[in-house]
Amino acid sequence: MSNMLLWPWEKLPKNMQNESVRPYYESLKKKTAHLVCKRVIDIFFSILFIIPLLPIYLLVALAVKLDSKGPVLFRQERVKQFGKPFFILKYRTMVVDAQKIGAQVTAKNDSRVTRVGRFLRASRIDEIPQLFNVLKGDMTFVGTRPEVPRYVLHYSDEMRATLLLPPGVTGTASIAYRNENKLLEENEDPERTYIEKILPEKMAYNLDYLKKVSVKYDFIVMGRTVKCVFEKDE
Repeated sequence: MSNMLLWPWEKLPKNMQNESVRPYYESLKKKTAHLVCKRVIDIFFSILFIIPLLPIYLLVALAVKLDSKGPVLFRQERVKQFGKPFFILKYRTMVVDAQKIGAQVTAKNDSRVTRVGRFLRASRIDEIPQLFNVLKGDMTFVGTRPEVPRYVLHYSDEMRATLLLPPGVTGTASIAYRNENKLLEENEDPERTYIEKILPEKMAYNLDYLKKVSVKYDFIVMGRTVKCVFEKDE
């Protein structure tokens, strides 16, 4: 269960040992039982979902492969618990080397997104491979969505508190900003808009989640996520 439990304060990365992070750390230290249950639930449900979804994996993989050249899976370096790097898994929804020909955030009508990719993104099916990230312990079902290293560099001292726990497949910020690409589409410089406006706003949700962490609250967030998947975008 070490993937979920907190390190001793003095062993945290130096940039996390600040007075803005400490209140969140002390609060989470009192919720050890919840964190252990959270990891048990992650293992149980990731295995439960992976096995029956195997046929879907194969069908989606075939669709991705036939639609455009390149690998089926997209691996991108993100930042997880305690600021460690890991590779998040997704079905590839963009052309090969998309990161080299545009920003690391994606606007609604981004020309780099493939035809199959648009469907996978809209339905959230592209996120399914993250079940393996959860099983491994790099991620949890509910938490802060993991950022790429370059955006983590823009974290304030308080924002670094979100690195106390593994990143999530979904979370309150993910739900609130599920139409994030529409906001980015309206700006000439989407990356700057993301860093200066959207990232701080999302982090407010993520920090609030840290104060409410519990098994019950995680199930509430997962329920909201499922509801959002079936709702039509406005």
